[in-house]
Amino acid sequence: MSDSYIAGSCNIGGGEIRRRQIVALIGFVFFLTSAISLFAAQAPRGARIGLFFPLMIASIGWVQSRKRFCLAYGFMGTFNFGKLGQISRVSDAAARRADRATALSILGQALLYASVATAVVYILPTSL
Repeated sequence: MSDSYIAGSCNIGGGEIRRRQIVALIGFVFFLTSAISLFAAQAPRGARIGLFFPLMIASIGWVQSRKRFCLAYGFMGTFNFGKLGQISRVSDAAARRADRATALSILGQALLYASVATAVVYILPTSL
C-alpha cells in the first residue's frame, strides 16, 4: 500500500481508506435492511429501484477503498495522507487531469456495480 500521493493512482492514506470502508458498510447495511423490508412488505417490484441509492453509496465507498483513491478529492485536485480532513492541493495540472480521469472511472465503476446489483434484485421473484 502506498503512503504517498501518486497522480491518478493513489490520493488517500490509511485513515481515509478506513473511512471509505465504513461508508461502504453503511451503504450495504442500509441496502440489506431496505431490501428485507421491501420483500417482507411485498412491496411492488418498482419500489426495488430505490435500492439503487444505498447500493451506489456502498459501491462508491468500496471502489474508493480498493483503489486507495477518493472520488471527491480527485475532482477537487486534492489528496490526504495525514490526519483525517487535512487535505493538500495537487499543484501539477497534468496530475489534476489524471486524478479527474481516475475519479470519473471510479464513478463509472460504482454506477455499473450498483446498476447490476439493482437489476438482479429487481428481477428476483416477489416472494422468496
